Parts: sequence; C-alpha cells; structure tokens
Amino acid sequence: MSKLVFADESYAIRGAVFEVYREMGSGFLEGVYQECMEKELIRRKIPFEAQKGLSLKYKGEALDQVYKPDLFCYDKIVVELKAVKKTTPEHRAQVINYLKAANLQLGLLVNFGAHPKATIERLVL
Repeated sequence: MSKLVFADESYAIRGAVFEVYREMGSGFLEGVYQECMEKELIRRKIPFEAQKGLSLKYKGEALDQVYKPDLFCYDKIVVELKAVKKTTPEHRAQVINYLKAANLQLGLLVNFGAHPKATIERLVL
C-alpha cells in the first residue's frame, strides 16, 4: 500500500476546511471562504501564504502572466478554493497547472458550494 503524500498536513488543512463549512455553510462567494480559511489557518497555526504569485516561463523566458493559487500551506501544498455547485475538469486542471508551475506534488481542490458538506479533492503529481 502506498503512503499518502503529506498525510498529516493535509489532515490538518481538511480540519480547517470542515470547521469553516460548519460555521459558514454554503452559499457565500469564494472571497468569503478565502478570508475565513485564512482566519482558521491562523487559529490552527497552519503556516500559509495567500495569493502567492507563481512566475511562469515559456521556453525559459519569464512571462508577464502570474498564477495566484488561493493558498499555499506548509510551503508544499496548493489549496484552491471554489464556491460552485460542482467542480469541473477545468478546476482540476487549474490545480494541476499550479502544481506544475510551483514544482509541488499535492494540491487540494476545496469546494464550499457543495451541499450538504464541503468537498475536498486530492490531486497528486
């Protein structure tokens, strides 16, 4: 059986996600959940950076375009927040692209718009 990538860290993040959902429920815009997640991560002493810009390159040349994932936790996990009825393949591709750009292994696609509970998808490179 293979070991789960960053199991302890992702478990801690999941706890924060479910606490935000327990407190706020569904129906708010993504920005509300972003702010709540930041507050909950601070409460739980989970290290993170919000909206950290990722530089992109084309054939070794820097691009003006910058990716900005919602959260980087523990300097090794991308957390992308959504507030939609259902996540799509495009949302998953977005997280995969963030992982490639940041040269990271694990991304969590969090959807606060799902009912009756928030959903979290693990995406591993």
